[in-house]
Amino acid sequence: MTQNFDAIIIGAGQAGPFLAARLAQAGKKVAIVERKLFGGTCVNTGCMPTKTMVASAYAAHLARRAAEYGVETNAPVSVDMKRVQARAAKVTLDARSGLESWLKSMAGCTVIEGQARFEAANTVRVGEQILTAPNIFINVGGRANVPNMPGVNTVPFLTNTTMLQVDFVPRHLVVVGGSYIGLEFAQMFRRFGSKVTIVEQSERLIGREDDDVSLAIAEILKNEDIALRTHAECISLAPHAEGVEVHVSCTQGTPTVVGSHVLLAVGRLPNTHDLGLDRAGIAVDARGYIKVDDHLQTNVPGVFALGDCNGRGAFTHTSYNDFEIVAANLLDGADRRVSQRIPAYALYIDPPLGRVGMTETQARASGKKLLIGTRPMTKVGRAVEKGETQGFMKIIADAESKRILGASILGVGGDEAIHGIIDVMNADVPYTKQQWAVPIHPTVSELIPTVLGDMQPVT
Repeated sequence: MTQNFDAIIIGAGQAGPFLAARLAQAGKKVAIVERKLFGGTCVNTGCMPTKTMVASAYAAHLARRAAEYGVETNAPVSVDMKRVQARAAKVTLDARSGLESWLKSMAGCTVIEGQARFEAANTVRVGEQILTAPNIFINVGGRANVPNMPGVNTVPFLTNTTMLQVDFVPRHLVVVGGSYIGLEFAQMFRRFGSKVTIVEQSERLIGREDDDVSLAIAEILKNEDIALRTHAECISLAPHAEGVEVHVSCTQGTPTVVGSHVLLAVGRLPNTHDLGLDRAGIAVDARGYIKVDDHLQTNVPGVFALGDCNGRGAFTHTSYNDFEIVAANLLDGADRRVSQRIPAYALYIDPPLGRVGMTETQARASGKKLLIGTRPMTKVGRAVEKGETQGFMKIIADAESKRILGASILGVGGDEAIHGIIDVMNADVPYTKQQWAVPIHPTVSELIPTVLGDMQPVT
């Protein structure tokens, strides 16, 4: 039997449920299809469980530093990984259950559990059910990339998903991949008590960031006794009596690293391979990301792709903004576009990195006349008071328009302080407006006007 709807949403990640609510409130008959876990990556294998574990790791780290604050402990700090893992699992379960209950009680919305596959441009099959709608929204997210590197099928390995199931402290965790996911898990498990080595193919960590940011993060990790093996040009895996042998083929140091466990943190892939997109004529790129225009519509009229699967953002906040764009355009008569979005994100090592807009490298390549201001966190009173002075602030502006082009805040509270700059950039006003603000003392954010007041021309 065929069921007709006004809209079909495939995937209950960050964008899908909120879009379902808006459409249902507008009187639309909506079906939302989820094949596995409600909440998508953020709730189940991303932000919520990992940041919960980051919080536990920070607590252990701070406890070990207690004497620096004049606090004495009577016993060595130990970590109960079963309790750490259970705490993260509960946070996920509570969020997922709440979302699922909300959707299933939503008037005008039909929840269907199962694998959705396109039969045609406006038709989807879920098991024996056939669903049709003039508008279909794909919100299927992504998964860990398992590269076809030599030996990958000969050894047990962990991904960001299975890492969340670890309820013990690995003796020696080798992390293959020196970007966001890899660095967060590396520092986290070092603080839990594991020996940790990061293996990165490039010459430095998080290659998308500026050299000074990358080098500062490397120093933060080294200070916690995390081994870094960059320039790993030919990575391969092999079984070893002690676990896994990772061949790093570096010009310096030993050619291999032997760990008890290995985490593959080398990017992600979209969950588009089993949707039958070809039957609907929906175009994808070479990596499987669904091609969309500036309004998030695919090449097939009436079919949209939101969230990680469209390649236009890999964050919970960009997925949510995809929902906002589509809802505003379809229901409010707006003309909102992805190209209007100012990119911003954070790296949740400790201290965190808050980022918005261009890097210094990108700004220099633009050909614009630039102004740059910097300040080390050692000169930020709040950081000194908290005893957390690693990192720095950097703000880049257009010398002619006085608009901020980008910023990096690597330091305590950097993931929160960056929002002051994000707001000014979205308001599209000169940085001088923020320069004369009167922020609260003592905070990290209070130093942003100071940095803006000391902007210097780039030579």
